[in-house]
Amino acid sequence: MKASELRGKTADELQKELESLLRAQFGLRMQVATQQLSNTSQLKKTKRDIARVKTIMKEKAAAK
Repeated sequence: MKASELRGKTADELQKELESLLRAQFGLRMQVATQQLSNTSQLKKTKRDIARVKTIMKEKAAAK
């Protein structure tokens, strides 16, 4: 997911995207705990996407 794609979304869409990413991160953490996750790089990617969404949300809030 690119920052340019996120900047085109509304605040509600960003909130939904954030909730979706947080749920995905939780699921990945559970898979790591039960040793079911084979590709651990997914966890890092999801964490970065969450940070990216939060950054865009703060930028939009500051612009108001």
